[in-house]
Formats: sequence, C-alpha cells, structure tokens
Amino acid sequence: MRGFKISCDPKFAEMLEDIAGLYMTPREHALVLCCDEKIRVQALHRTPPGLLLKKDRAQTMTHHYKRHGTTTLFAAMNVLDGTVIGQCQSRHTHAEWLKFRRRIDRETPKDEALHLIADNYATHKYPKVQQWLAKHPRFHMHFTPTSASWLNRVERFFRDITTARLRRGAFTSVAELEAAIHEYVAHHNAKSKPLIWTKSARDILQKVIRANSRLSSKQNEILH
Repeated sequence: MRGFKISCDPKFAEMLEDIAGLYMTPREHALVLCCDEKIRVQALHRTPPGLLLKKDRAQTMTHHYKRHGTTTLFAAMNVLDGTVIGQCQSRHTHAEWLKFRRRIDRETPKDEALHLIADNYATHKYPKVQQWLAKHPRFHMHFTPTSASWLNRVERFFRDITTARLRRGAFTSVAELEAAIHEYVAHHNAKSKPLIWTKSARDILQKVIRANSRLSSKQNEILH
C-alpha cells in the first residue's frame, strides 16, 4: 500500500508547468538545481548492536538507541548531471539557507544563470533572503506547489541516503553523522547520472484530474 496526497494549491497547474518545463527543456547557459533541506537528522547509537547478515539469518537492528544530537542536510542537485552540493548545518533558519546559497554561488560557474527549485517553506521567502536575491540576479527561484514535494527531484536523493546510509547507521556523535553524510555525497557524485524527466505538465495534470475524479466518486459512495 502506498500513501499519496493531492495538492490543493490554487496555482498547482501554473507551478507544475513551470517546473516540468525546466526539467524537459533546460535553458541555455543556465543550471537547474533542485534544492531542499533534510531537517533534524538524528545521530543515533544502537545499544546493543544488531547481528550482521549471514547465511540463513537476516540482519537485525535493535530498537534501543541513544541520541547524540541532530544535524540538517542542505542539498542542491544539478539536473544536468545529478551531482549534489551538500552542506550540514546545526539549524534550518533563513540564515542557514542564505549560507547555503552562498555555497552554491561559490561552487557554480559564474557565467551561468541558476534556476533553483524549492518548496514554499517560509525561510525561503524571508525578507533578508529576498534582499540577497535582489543583489544576485543570476539566481531565479521556482517554487513547488503545496503537497507536491515529488516535483523536487532532490527528494529522491534524500530517500536514497536515508535507505542506504542513515536508517541502519550507528553514530556516536553529530560529527560522525556529518562525516558519513559527506562521504555518501562524495560517493554519489562519483557515479551520478543526469536526471531524466519524461512526463509533460499536461500528462501529469490529466493523471491528477483522473485521481480527483476517482476520489470524489469514492467519497460519494461512502456518503450515500
């Protein structure tokens, strides 16, 4: 069983068309970066350690653990080649978001326009963030609709790092956790591939309309 949520954003179609267009028709002399933050990643130390995988026995993982703090992973995925700029920070306010913007500014070619895809989180629209954007005109923001995080392809990277490195990891400190995250980012970048987007905005809208229609029919059946 898979859960899902349909966006009720009044600008859903407009935002979808904008972002799908960036994926399917990249702009000349520009980079498209999918940006987000994975907040409150916990440094958990399993106590006692689980049993390792061996023949005729599954790997085990205890539910008992000790917390050693948290970090927030800021990430920007380049649609062109799939590489990720990653940065761990202790908080996730507008100040950290600005710090990450400056990191992106340093690590991307200066002659390229930057189109950043991000969610509508309040820190992304904070006045100081807007002031910084006004002084850095090569940055262009494209926001995803509410309840439509699947439009931001960096979410897939967050899923992969959680599954492959974080969920079964054991970390005795935040520093150890952050080192593991940076190691994973480097490993990912060494074998990254371009992001391929095949569905047009029209195709997605038609699918959403069909889903809404089926849900409405089910709700009417329940009510009557």
